Amino acid sequence: MRAVAAATKGWRLLLVLSTAGIAAAGARQPPNILVLLMDDMGWGDLGVYGEPSRETPNLDQMAAEGMLFPNFYSANPLCSPSRAALLTGRLPIRNGFYTTNAHARNAYTPQEVVGGIPDSELLLPELLKEAGYTSKIVGKWHLGHRPQFHPLKHGFDEWFGSPNCHFGPYDNRARPNIPVYRDWEMVGRFYEEFPINLKTGEANLTQIYLEEALDFIRRQQARQRPFFLYWAIDATHAPVYASRSFLGTSRRGRYGDAVREIDDSVGRILRLLRELRLGENTFVFFTSDNGAALISAPEQGGSNGPFLCGKQTTFEGGMRVPAIAWWPGHIPAGQGIDFCPGQNVSGVTTHTQEEHTKLPLMFHLGRDPGERYPLSFGSAEYQDALGRITPAVQQHQEALVPGQPQLNVCNQAVMNWAPPGCEKLGKCLRPPESVPEKCSWLH
Repeated sequence: MRAVAAATKGWRLLLVLSTAGIAAAGARQPPNILVLLMDDMGWGDLGVYGEPSRETPNLDQMAAEGMLFPNFYSANPLCSPSRAALLTGRLPIRNGFYTTNAHARNAYTPQEVVGGIPDSELLLPELLKEAGYTSKIVGKWHLGHRPQFHPLKHGFDEWFGSPNCHFGPYDNRARPNIPVYRDWEMVGRFYEEFPINLKTGEANLTQIYLEEALDFIRRQQARQRPFFLYWAIDATHAPVYASRSFLGTSRRGRYGDAVREIDDSVGRILRLLRELRLGENTFVFFTSDNGAALISAPEQGGSNGPFLCGKQTTFEGGMRVPAIAWWPGHIPAGQGIDFCPGQNVSGVTTHTQEEHTKLPLMFHLGRDPGERYPLSFGSAEYQDALGRITPAVQQHQEALVPGQPQLNVCNQAVMNWAPPGCEKLGKCLRPPESVPEKCSWLH
């Protein structure tokens, strides 16, 4: 509980600082907050990070007008744990988004996972509600499928999106397609009411998510209420998709088409903020949940620039992600399942689970950003670095209070067979018998 209290104080401190900054500028209310969270977008996917096609003019302009973070890290190289950390301000080992099964490497993709975000965790929208904010999530939740884990149970006032990613299509008689919700009720399922053409990559989901964001911003501006928008779209997660007007427009293939549509959408969101004169009272933060999924490359995966590996790994490519902060008038402009799918570096990467706790691999990122040449264990440089790291690790371990693991148990009966709203659509499905079992994660 002390850890929860500490996290709560941390979020409140951020709110106080933000509010104080606004008050000093003579604003009437706290700043609006937009978190634009991408799915599996790599460090090297934006022009401002060196992507040679330069197909992200709006995000590049956002960076030029705000602050670019070249050394920004997610809390985990996988979808759900990083999202849990982002919204709670606490590491996955503390908030419960881990498993003690096998080597704890999973992305929380199955629909049959029993766990989710615990009631004991305080999420950012819950704390913002205390400050008078209205909060909406658009897109992927990924913090639990069952009713007690619903985002409206954890501080959000509105939701349009899904509890999981757009995997499928599934056979409803054996495994239902992932539902899409509007607030408390299902309004359809991926590949059914919300089609995705796996052959061509065509889907209108990004445009739907964009309109949800624009509508929410307009409504809150009319109400004169501070708002928090969590825009967690998933077009860059395989199978990648884009709407018809963007398909075939990128030099980078279908993945590039998805990035171009996202870039256009971010541009439209920022333009609306300016048109409504909300720009100087709105903090916008753009980032990704983890690095690019090289297992989906090259057609359906992004780029991690010069960095080694990607999603599923704790090398730089798995956890160093793009990040841009934008707040005109407040942030000065120009401030700047293989172990390693797709890459093999002798003596570094491996296709087995190696134990590196006692002698961790270390790299000098100034000389070796691609992590190809680990420091020699016997070198003075390595010993000096290990001597500085070891006390910090020990302090962390001594203070660590692990959360109850949420990703250990699976049960096909908890899949989204009959979510609220299925009656209206005639889409209710009969769940199988409840048989809890230990989740098995392939490596």
